[in-house]
Amino acid sequence: MASLSHPPASSAIAVLENVTKIYEMGDARVHALAGVSVDFEKGAFYAIMGASGSGKSTMLNVLGCLDRPTTGRFVLEDQDVALLDDDDLSEFRLRHLGFIFQSFNLVAQLTVRENIELPLYYLGWDAGESAQRADELAERVGLADRLEHRPAELSGGQQQRVAFARALANDPLILLADEPTGNLDTSTGKQIMRMLADLHEQGKTILMVTHEPDIAEYATHRLYMRDGLIDRIEERG
Repeated sequence: MASLSHPPASSAIAVLENVTKIYEMGDARVHALAGVSVDFEKGAFYAIMGASGSGKSTMLNVLGCLDRPTTGRFVLEDQDVALLDDDDLSEFRLRHLGFIFQSFNLVAQLTVRENIELPLYYLGWDAGESAQRADELAERVGLADRLEHRPAELSGGQQQRVAFARALANDPLILLADEPTGNLDTSTGKQIMRMLADLHEQGKTILMVTHEPDIAEYATHRLYMRDGLIDRIEERG
């Protein structure tokens, strides 16, 4: 397991220190994370793996500032996330993180351009600059001719490419992907993974949850979870 330092090593973009996440379910307490400590290296590509219930999605939600740890410390790009109130946490997430989900999470009523623009709208971008950024990203993912279409008019692979472009709109520090190929056929899934691999080669930090070994092969690091803890981390030779 990667070692922790205080303060975090300059090569670490995100640090979890003895992080727990406990869910109250009636009289039961479920320890989704049971004391996770790890450094995530800046510019690396992690595949987070493990059986159902191992804690991998919970850890991704914590790393994405979608959920708070019950205990422990989470430092992201030198910011102690625990010190942020809900409004500041939302702002931090919006400015610094990008998300790709298995279910795409597009807004059905919006066009491709408007879906890509959505983070920039909340960041207060000028409408013209926002549209230009969306158009550039749509072209980058091969959807320049679909800008006025709505999600229902697109294939699953095209919808995931829209989600991919939206995740890049704010030029995030970290791109988080939760089973990004889970709803795609094999060929389309490989296209999405090649796009992620290209981003990594350009220096982007990527944290991806997957249960598929062939998808994990694209990553530089494979982090295996078991019972709410990190079982091991393997680095590609």
